[in-house]
Amino acid sequence: MKLGIIGGSGIYDIEGIIIKDEKKMKTPFGYPSDKYLIGVIPNSKTTIIFLQRHSEKHNIPPHKINYKANIWGFKELGVNRIIAFGASGGIKKGLHPGDFILLDQIIDMTSNRPNTYYEGDTDVVHVDFTEPFCPELRNSIIKSASISRINIKKNGTYICVDGPRLETKAEIKFFSRIGGDVVGMTGMPEAVLARELEICYASVSIITNYAAGITGNKLTVKEVLETMRENKDKIKRLIINLIPILPSERNCFCKYALKDAKM
Repeated sequence: MKLGIIGGSGIYDIEGIIIKDEKKMKTPFGYPSDKYLIGVIPNSKTTIIFLQRHSEKHNIPPHKINYKANIWGFKELGVNRIIAFGASGGIKKGLHPGDFILLDQIIDMTSNRPNTYYEGDTDVVHVDFTEPFCPELRNSIIKSASISRINIKKNGTYICVDGPRLETKAEIKFFSRIGGDVVGMTGMPEAVLARELEICYASVSIITNYAAGITGNKLTVKEVLETMRENKDKIKRLIINLIPILPSERNCFCKYALKDAKM
């Protein structure tokens, strides 16, 4: 079994994973954000393949990430499940920095991001995106969180914006009215590209700050990075305890995403 992990801002490695190899590759869509770190957890047969979406140097802004190359690279390495971690701003009342949210819905507010593998002279494909995250993988993460004694909120709607600027107070007010719980800059097109490659994909948002206008305070990158560093141990426990409970065979709709999707 191979499990892909995508690290967001402040997550540049995962303690407890023994790195056995590194893979730098070029895909048909260019180069991924960084090399893939290939490792194992002691006493486990599962291979962990880790990628930092902003690069190890954190010099790729969210709107410049080569999402198509990143997800394609995982596919080439034999990955059929991906868990993405990312920093998010809390919109919904009751969310606080340090909270873990297991996302179940997305509202895509991005523009001008290549968001499909099927364009040009290829087939026209319309994948079902009613449920953007794999339910089987989500259930396994919920079980792992319980074992790890991590309080994780089981549902959340993610508003994805282009960035790299942070949002205005009026935008956050609007996002709240349309049902947004958290706001971030990297959830799309990552999720839909994984679906097009029939990869199971789940996303955990870590609330690193209150969204614009919630408290009246100025938003800073420093608080984002500090909150992510403070929660690295929880992320490690969540992954390590997830491995033994992942089903050996996938029993979800993700692996049949292209069935009846082509024109």
